[in-house]
Amino acid sequence: MEAPPTAPPPPTAPVPLGALLPDRELGLRHLAGPAEADVHGVHASEMADPSPYLLGGELLLTAGAGLGTDPDGYVARLAEAGVAALGFGVAPVHERVPAGLAEACAHHGLPLLEVPPGTPFSAVARTVWRLMAGARTRELRRVTEAQQSLAAAAARPDPVPAVLSRLAASLGGHVTLRPDDRSAGSPPPAEAAAALRALLARVGRAGGPATATDQAGGWHLTAHALGGPAPAAEAAAEVAADAAPESVSASVSEPRAEAVRALGTATPARAPGDHTIASVAAVLLTLLTAHRAASGPEAAALTRLLLDGDPAAALSPGPWHVVHARGAGDPQALAAALGTVLVDPRGDPVRLLTEREPGARPGWRLGVSAPAAPGGLPAADAQARRALERAEAARTPLARHAAPGFSGLVGEAEARAHAAALLAPLSPVLRETLRGWLAHHGGWDRTAAALGVHRNTVRQRVARCAELLGRDLDDPDTRMELWFALRWEEPAPGLPGPGG
Repeated sequence: MEAPPTAPPPPTAPVPLGALLPDRELGLRHLAGPAEADVHGVHASEMADPSPYLLGGELLLTAGAGLGTDPDGYVARLAEAGVAALGFGVAPVHERVPAGLAEACAHHGLPLLEVPPGTPFSAVARTVWRLMAGARTRELRRVTEAQQSLAAAAARPDPVPAVLSRLAASLGGHVTLRPDDRSAGSPPPAEAAAALRALLARVGRAGGPATATDQAGGWHLTAHALGGPAPAAEAAAEVAADAAPESVSASVSEPRAEAVRALGTATPARAPGDHTIASVAAVLLTLLTAHRAASGPEAAALTRLLLDGDPAAALSPGPWHVVHARGAGDPQALAAALGTVLVDPRGDPVRLLTEREPGARPGWRLGVSAPAAPGGLPAADAQARRALERAEAARTPLARHAAPGFSGLVGEAEARAHAAALLAPLSPVLRETLRGWLAHHGGWDRTAAALGVHRNTVRQRVARCAELLGRDLDDPDTRMELWFALRWEEPAPGLPGPGG
């Protein structure tokens, strides 16, 4: 059985471009290209080609200093980089938006906004971040309320249809449970329904994924395998229902694969928290539809966690080890080798919780925390993450959190105070970039790949760190001191660490 869903909060929903246009204080005006786009961030640049420094989805703000004489080429590079929209500030360089720029944006399908002279670019950025923060808060509230309502539905006398009905309402779409042929919510169009059946047939099979996603007919589809195969009678019913008439006689004499229980969802829209909500429902349905009544410490832990929201109360006293793992193997097989069923295989890295002392496993690179009581699991999770970073940097199969040694020579309060003072000039993003760069021994490409950014972005950020700190980052003593400080400085929530 999978561990209770403990995924990080849902990603922040993008800001619709249309939400910025009515703001009178900004005074933005739509000039060309589509009127709608999803904005995931804001970036200002006067470079002729800022694309190496973009992640995609940005509202790019510029006064046109680097526009040059080829606006079409400029816009083509932005469109290829995945820019959401272009905001052009008039007055500093150009008295008005160049006509050629508007034509290029219309040609390449890039929204073009005019930013009036009285609107600072920073005001546009603040508005976008404020709207994103509001959207994230609303989504977190929606996910929390959905989790509570699903747990309440699971306690009803007929829990399976209650959970399906509540899940359909929370997602605003259709859900189905195979091979039980139970469903809830408005059915999707025929094209999406057929694609969902095909998706459900993929998950949970030998060599197949545990979860899968697809799109069809404008609908978003997901499938989650619910543990092991369905009982033999239900497997036979699914085979008979799905088999074509000419294949029925063959199915009698040839062995058929057992039907696998799976949960499918189909929604006309996709919200950031939908995956978390569906994962909670999948774990509940795994317990509710198991061959045997759910029992044992795992089921009790899940029930207490869902109803009480208290991991410390849900688990035995321990001590527990948190393990972060990366590799090409099966996460469930890794969990079995480490003597636990508490595994979250969906993230990167795979995270596990075990009472057994973990050892190295073939095909995996592991980071192991110090032993911890249930109340100390958040800190142990951070220890395991940092241990995995060290294992990857040193290319060793396993690294353990080790408070003794160099860092253990200094008291925690003194170490944290030194770290806070030393790293004070750096923003959270710069700290995380520096952490990744040091973890990968100054390798630009490996750091960029781990952080999911362009290598030039890493170079720019590391150079900025050196400037703000007033230090020579090529000096090994400086690197040692900064690594020590960063080990005492927790990564900012929501930022990508060096593990991706």
